[in-house]
Amino acid sequence: MSQDTRMLYIAYCGVAVSLLKEFNNEVTEPYMDEPFHVPQAQAYCRGEWSTWDPKLTTPPGLYLLSVLFHRIFMFQCNMPLLRLTVTLTLLALPLLLTRLLAFHQRRRPPPLLAPTAEALVLSTFPIAWFYGFLYYTEVPSLVSVLLTMVLATQQRHWSAAVLGVLSCFFRQTNVIWVLYAFGISQLMRLRFTRGKVLLHDPPALSAVKLTGDFLRSITSAPAALPELLSTFVPYMLVLVLFGVFMFWNGGIVLGDKANHVPVLHVPQMYYFIAFATLMGWPVVVFGHGGPLKLASEVACRIRLVFTALLAACMAYTVHRFTIHHPFLLADNRHYTFYVWRRVFMLHPIVPYLFIPGYQACAWAWWLRAAPDQTLLQTLILPLAILPTLLPTPLLEPRYFLVPYILLRAQVVDMASAGLVVEGLWYAAINFATVYVFLYKERAGVGRFMW
Repeated sequence: MSQDTRMLYIAYCGVAVSLLKEFNNEVTEPYMDEPFHVPQAQAYCRGEWSTWDPKLTTPPGLYLLSVLFHRIFMFQCNMPLLRLTVTLTLLALPLLLTRLLAFHQRRRPPPLLAPTAEALVLSTFPIAWFYGFLYYTEVPSLVSVLLTMVLATQQRHWSAAVLGVLSCFFRQTNVIWVLYAFGISQLMRLRFTRGKVLLHDPPALSAVKLTGDFLRSITSAPAALPELLSTFVPYMLVLVLFGVFMFWNGGIVLGDKANHVPVLHVPQMYYFIAFATLMGWPVVVFGHGGPLKLASEVACRIRLVFTALLAACMAYTVHRFTIHHPFLLADNRHYTFYVWRRVFMLHPIVPYLFIPGYQACAWAWWLRAAPDQTLLQTLILPLAILPTLLPTPLLEPRYFLVPYILLRAQVVDMASAGLVVEGLWYAAINFATVYVFLYKERAGVGRFMW
């Protein structure tokens, strides 16, 4: 089997490199955000360390990675080779996903260069695949987060903390994923620790009352703290360093603070669960028992009073916290521009009509992720997603990349047929979006992209 997956991995790498060549042939000038990223990287390559474009809002991790390749491998700092920097991280993605999936599935990972078919499929997730050929920070950021998590799940916490610091050089919000890496590693360890049970953490699907069991888990946490403190020390140092950065910078946003003010954007969570279901519907419906059983289980969990109250709260948040961001309304080169104008702005009532769907999708993902996990193992990811998405005012699929990959990795029972459908679905989206971007440029508008 490992020989077969090695061949699949070679094919994956071959397709990626060929596609990068096509991107460079067709898109010969920096596009969209690249006109900001490329000159900054080139300035660093020239040793101009004091140069900084005030329009940039993310730390310099991507540019430092390019400088590293420039110094060690003699990569030139022209646009094609800068894009290659990102594509190389895309090639590393299946190797890390294999280990993360093995952790959740509680099995021994295969040899390093023999990623599983599931990891290869997930590596073609459309957002990661598309941005793996442009000089954007998304894929390197994702890879740094995954490497941090892999090290943490291997109980190599000092190494994980170092990688966690480096991941924050790609995106500031990665500090949340550093804490998440610590959390999932320790919840798994406590789950299988023999002896006295320190933490109340029942199986997710057998929890009698989610709220009650969650509160019991919180109140039992102090008993587990002595067991966790020594392990948490490296991550505490990461938090200290991040606090120093926040104090020095005057906040979390770098550069263009005026257009990136953190705000409370509650519907962003709803957009994410809808996006995850639209992109990952094969993962949702190809579980044990198929879509009919899933629909039945979702229906069984819908309680009329609770669902109505939750819907009322969600309707209030849609009314109070929906943001019509000027970037979203002005840039017609992004698919979200058309989704927003032609769907959400079709009629004032439209955003409210999606509320029952948001609830059903959330339950469906809960049922897919929870079967082999404890209550806290299932809840820790939504709790980590909250501080990464709630403050972001712009509806941007790139922000959903890390949360989706981590959510998908928690689904441990994908059937072979489901995996095939998932791969074909991703391939169809990738073919369409890449084809439109490369070959359907519109005069006066530009190229369409995520």
